[in-house]
Parts: sequence; C-alpha cells; structure tokens
Amino acid sequence: MKTVLMVAEKPSLAQSIAKILSKGSCSSRKGLNGACSVHEYMGTFSGQSMRFKMTSVCGHVMSLDFIGKYNNWDKVDPAELFSKAPTEKKEANPKLNMVKFLQVEAKGCDYVVLWLDCDKEGENICFEVLDAIEPVMTRPYGGEKTVYRAKFSSITDTDIWAAMSKLGEPNRNEALSVDARQELDLRIGCAFTRFQTKYFQGKYGNLDSSLISFGPCQTPTLGFCVERHDKIQSFKPETYWVIQAKVFKGKDSPLTLDWDRVRVFDREVGQMFVNITKTSKEAKVESVSKKEKAKQRPLALNTVEMLRVASSSLGMGPQHTMQIAERLYTQGYISYPRTETNHYHDNFDLKGTLKQQANNPFWAQEVKALLSEGLNRPRKGADAGDHPPITPMRAASEGELGSDGWRLYEYIVRHFIATVSQDCKYLQTTISFSIASEGFSCSGKTLISPGFTEVMPWLGIPVEEAMPVCERGDVFSVEEVKLVERQTCPPDYLTEADLITLMEKHGIGTDASIPVHINNISQRNYVTVESGRKLKPTNLGIVLVHGYYKTDAELVLPTIRSAVEKQLNLIAQGKANYQQVLQHTLDIFKRKFHYFFDSIASMDELMEASFSPIAATGKPLSRCGKCHRFMKYIQAKPSRLHCAGCDETYSLPQNGAIKLYKELRCPLDEFELVLWTSGSRGKSYPLCPYCFSNPPFRDMKKGMGCNECTHPSCQHSLNSLGIAQCVECEAGVLVLDPNSGPKWKMACNKCNVMVHFFEQAHRVQVALESCETCEASLVAVDFNKTRSPLPDGETQHSGCVFCDPVFQDLVELKHATMRHPSMTRGGGARRGGRGRGRGRREKKPKDKMAALAAYFV
Repeated sequence: MKTVLMVAEKPSLAQSIAKILSKGSCSSRKGLNGACSVHEYMGTFSGQSMRFKMTSVCGHVMSLDFIGKYNNWDKVDPAELFSKAPTEKKEANPKLNMVKFLQVEAKGCDYVVLWLDCDKEGENICFEVLDAIEPVMTRPYGGEKTVYRAKFSSITDTDIWAAMSKLGEPNRNEALSVDARQELDLRIGCAFTRFQTKYFQGKYGNLDSSLISFGPCQTPTLGFCVERHDKIQSFKPETYWVIQAKVFKGKDSPLTLDWDRVRVFDREVGQMFVNITKTSKEAKVESVSKKEKAKQRPLALNTVEMLRVASSSLGMGPQHTMQIAERLYTQGYISYPRTETNHYHDNFDLKGTLKQQANNPFWAQEVKALLSEGLNRPRKGADAGDHPPITPMRAASEGELGSDGWRLYEYIVRHFIATVSQDCKYLQTTISFSIASEGFSCSGKTLISPGFTEVMPWLGIPVEEAMPVCERGDVFSVEEVKLVERQTCPPDYLTEADLITLMEKHGIGTDASIPVHINNISQRNYVTVESGRKLKPTNLGIVLVHGYYKTDAELVLPTIRSAVEKQLNLIAQGKANYQQVLQHTLDIFKRKFHYFFDSIASMDELMEASFSPIAATGKPLSRCGKCHRFMKYIQAKPSRLHCAGCDETYSLPQNGAIKLYKELRCPLDEFELVLWTSGSRGKSYPLCPYCFSNPPFRDMKKGMGCNECTHPSCQHSLNSLGIAQCVECEAGVLVLDPNSGPKWKMACNKCNVMVHFFEQAHRVQVALESCETCEASLVAVDFNKTRSPLPDGETQHSGCVFCDPVFQDLVELKHATMRHPSMTRGGGARRGGRGRGRGRREKKPKDKMAALAAYFV
C-alpha cells in the first residue's frame, strides 16, 4: 500500500488538519525529535486507498549563515561578506533534528502534500522540506507527479477539504524571492553591523547597546522615527490670535462661533477685527444649511490595519499582536492573519460566517438584525491575490482565548460585522452668522442611523448639544466678543500605528516583517516605547541616523529599500532573474559600504559629541594581568572591562551582575578573577577576563568561564569543581559553586539546571575519588554541628550526590532564574564526570541519566 506524507508548518496545525481529513479517526504518536507529532489514518488519494501520515515542521527548517570561519568578527574583513564569504544552509534549530525527523518519516513514502502557510515564506519552507525528504522517498515511475501543494486560508472543514480537492504545486519563484531577501539581509546587515559595532564600541563606553546593528529595512524604519523627532526639536512655536464670539437667542444656551478668517498672526490686526465686530450687538443669520452625510463602514481587515488598530486602540505592540493572531489562526478562530487583501470575493460566504456569531451576547442583537434585514455588500477594496481578509471563522468566548486573545478576536469580529453593516448616517447642520462685517459660523451633527457604529461604538458620532432652530434673517444677541491668544504646536512623536502606515506607504518590509523591524529598533535601544505607544528615539538612534544622513543618506532613506522590494516581488512573479537581482543589489551596497568605511570619521564626530570615550567611562573593578593597574567596569551594554594602561577592552558575560572575586588571580595570566551572577536564585561562576576573550586551551571557546576551563590544576576550573554530567542536557557538566554557601548548589555549565544541596553546611568540597556506581565525583561535606543530619552527632561525610543514601533527602533539582531567556555562552561539549584530565569519562547510559533526572523531580 502506498503512503502519502503531509507536512504542515506547526504541530498544532498538523493536528487540526489531520483531525479534519481523518474525520477524527487518526492515531497519533510523538516523532523522534519530541517536538512534532505524527498523525496516521487510512484514506483515499487519486482514487486509491492509501496510508496517510500527517506531521509538521516548526517554522523554517533551514537558516542561511556564513560558513564557520566567516563568523569570526576578529579575523574577517566585513567587506568580504558581500561576495567572497560563502554561505550555507544550516538547520534553523539543531536541537530539533528536523532534517533527520523528516527523513525518518518520509522514508518509503510515495507522495508528499505540503500544507505550509500560503505566503512566500511558506513556499520557501516547502522547498526546505523537499530538499530534506526527496532523497529518501520512493522514486516515482516515469514522470509521475509526487509533490503536491495545498492552498488554504483557514482551518475549517470546508477550506481544508477544498484545498485537498484542488492540490497544486509549490511556487519556486516565490521561494527564490525569499532566498534572495535572506541573503541580501545577511550580507548587507552583517557587514555594516560588524564594522560599526566594532568601531564605536571600541571607542565609547556609554552607548548602552550590545549590538549597533544595521538592517536594510530596520534602518529606514528608525529613520522615520528620527525624522519626526527632528521636526519636533526644530519646531518654533508661533503665536496667533482668534476671535471668539458667543451669541444667544432668548433663553437658549449661548452658542460659541468659529471665525471665518480662522486666525491671524498679528495681534494688532486681530484687535482691529475685534473692534469692528464689537460695533454690533446683533448677530444676523445669513444661511442655514443641512446636509445628510455618511461615515463609511470600514474596508475588510488586512494585516497592516489590524496591527495599526491593535497598537492605537488595544495598546498591543505589533509583534505581540502577530503572535496572538497566529495562535488564533492555528486554533481555528480566525483566517490566515498575514494578508494584504482588504476585499471579499463575490463567492465568499459572508452570511455563513456571520451566522456563527449569532449567539454571542456581545453582538447577537446586531447580527440577528443583519441576518433578518439582509447583509450590505462590503466595500470594494484591493485584492493583492494572496489570502482573503482576516475573518472570524468560529465563535469563541473570553474564557477560551484569554485576555489579549479575546480583545484581538473581539475586534476582528466587530470589524467583520461592520463591513457587512450599513454606513453610519447623520445630519450636519451649519449656521452662518454676520456680526458687523465679520463672518462666523457654527455646526453640529445629529445622528440619523448608527449603521456599523452599533458594533464599533468608538467610531460613532458623539452626542452633541442640539443646534437651535432658526432660519435666514433671524437675529441673535451677542454676549461676548474677545481676542484669544494661542500658539502653534509641534507634531507628536510617531506612534506604532503611524510608523506602520509610513512603512506600508514607502514599501519598507512586508505585512509579515513590519512587526519584526519595529521590535528590532526597540530591542537595539534605538527607540523607547512611551505611553500611548509613541516611539521616542534614544540618543544612540538619533546619532546613528544623523550620521547616515551625513555620510550616505540613501542608507537611511526608504527609496533604495523600496526599489529592492519591488525587485524581489518581480522574482516572485517570475519576471526577474534571481542571480541578477542579488548580484546587482550587492554591488550597490558594497560600493556604499566602502564609501561608509572611508567616511566613518564624519559619523564619529557626532558620536564624539554625544558619548563618552571608553577610557572615561565606568568604575575601577579588577587589576589587569599585564600592567597590574585597575581596569574599569563599564556597566552599559555591552558590559565589559577596559584597561586604560594597555588600551585593551575585555568582553564579559551579559545580562547579569559582575563583582570582584575575592581578589584571586588566574594562574595563567595574573588577571584578577571576577564573579558573574544572574541573581540570588540564579547561577554564578568566576571567570578570568583575559581567558574569557582569549581561550587558553584548544578545547575551549570564547565566552567560557572558570566553570568550563580545562586547566588541570587551577582550584576554580571545571577539573577541580566538576561533579557529574548534567541530568538534563547531554553537553553540560554540573559544577560546584564554591561561592554559594551556606545555600550550597551546583549548576550546569551549559543549561539552566541547578541542584541545591547541604543547606547550612560549613563547607562543601569536591573530592578526588569517584562513585563506583555512576562515576560522579564524590563530595566531602562538613555540616553545622547543631543541624547535622548525620547519626551520633557526626558532622563530616563524603559520598556521591546521586547514590549515597545519606544525601538523598538533602538534594533538590531546580532551574536557574536567568535575566534573559536566550542568554548563552559559547563552548564545546565535554561528556562525562567532569574531565579532570585523568582520562576519566562518564560511562552511564542515557537511561541512567533519565533515572537520575526522575529521581530529582
């Protein structure tokens, strides 16, 4: 019997699609990588009975990177990254073993149906999957078609079965456009980022950014924010004057009138008009006009509009909004959330979609009214040819979705109902007056029919005081005429919603990448998000943009990136050659890079005026091993040590606190050791500043502390303090933290596993002997006499942390609290007890490790 392999983009999607296609009768099992499940069932394909296997990837299978030696910032000229540096596709997440997993599941399969997201990124992932599985699939006979592509926009029975009945092929051109974007962003971004990061971080100590990054989309995005900041700073308020008049008729409340001339910028001229106006005590009605007007219902919802509204009205950042929208989509509550289309096709089932919302108490009344009276055809928007507008696909409650999920879902539902509702209609009344020879007017709105604003009340016509009933020739009494002084106001900082509008207008990024670029400029400390989700540039962001303008304005203006985006779209449409576009764009940016390199002094002048030299920054902390003078600890990102005497800067671990470690010195280079800690509930370890940046042994890498150092005899090294292989990760070793007493602990030098033991003990030391059962190093513990758990008042005991029954109740497994979840330090794996240099290596099988982990939990 033949087998059909089906691959979705996320595990939850695979489960939902399999459930629909198997009609709930599939069996499920975990895949070998533990992250993806495989759902199996029997079905029909091409008129034959076949076995189906539905599984998934977890986003991109592969990522683009330079080959190993070109990832060394110190040894590679950034200019080489434009052409000389070869790139390679690497597994996006090596821990998932995604390629091996796909190959195991695809082995012997006859057909593959690709259920990846239906956008350009999804097409790219299609070919990543095919590259992995085609070598192990059953070879087709003759020209038999074996690769199919499913196109769908929502996780509903109707859409999934429709997609299965109209299978197509993956789009190679769209996949190539993504390959081109990935390579351009990698080469251009890395070259500029490496150069300016090394140049400026080597000179200034208070930049407060661990990476001074450049991005072909990121930098113009920042440029918009700084351009608005510059307008605010250069704004000079002007004083102007307006005439304010109040009139009344009988016992009615007085009306405040607007002056037809609006304003004047000369006080004396304004006073002259006031004097003229005050010559009359009557205001004559010159005309009364009444016009019925309509406030149009919204266009169907696309991604950019959803991001704008979520930021401005819901207070949710773009990236957070997309994460929630993707979750709602994978759970089947809304249609695909990445779309540029805001127009419904004629065959879209609007009525069926609306019926699903008829029982929700928040909008049931409006929905039932529409169903009985008839739906209004949505406004004609733009059809980008990708996906239908974002639409609710099934009913939900707040309890199902959670707070933010419900708020976004509620808006999507209300927006959809509004698109099929009537326009809001109101009557606008305008009364024109003359007082002496000056013209004034007032206007007001009266609601006729709320239309769509019943479900979107925040867009409704505000209730205003009723306009007086009058006609041409009526006379009102003048109560007051006065000259009011005002000032022009500067524009406000851009909100995220404003920025999204500008990015869409200028073609910077796509509906999928816009949230990423906005998040990046915030993460890099180029802007801060103020109240009202306004984006205020930092000093660093301002200086960078001004520097780009000074050296090469095209680096920050949206024009060049917009042109590149158009070329990438031509690749996707099959109208431009992938290699030609790639080479042409890289040639342009390579020339720009060389000019930027030669002109860096002009940007440096701006930096010099805004930031302190590295030698004048920080506080003395530890002594240099070369000149024996104190080095200064620079706390601003990236935290580091600088020796003014040697003019050398030494890297440190990030996202933690650094302090001097008992004035102890490294036996190799005489540098004073420092202690890094992530907090009272986290890990800590000593390190030598010199060794951290210059690994002293071949089996060490940059960024390793003493807990990974393979020095054979140093009292702080892994060889002296390592106890056993980590109980969770395969690469790490549990190392005693000698500074943790009296709340003693050992921590993995790779992952965040932490083992607490022997609380209140006087001393804990790692012995030279090993456990005969598991080969872990023994520990010698000197307990407090009043709290000793040992029999007969004994205070000293040596044994294995894992196997000794005396220690069993004194050991507790925890996970360290890290200040940043993605904090990593480089380092190769060392298996075994702790590699003390005596040839001893861990021999316990994996099931023994699993047993130890279970024992702790």
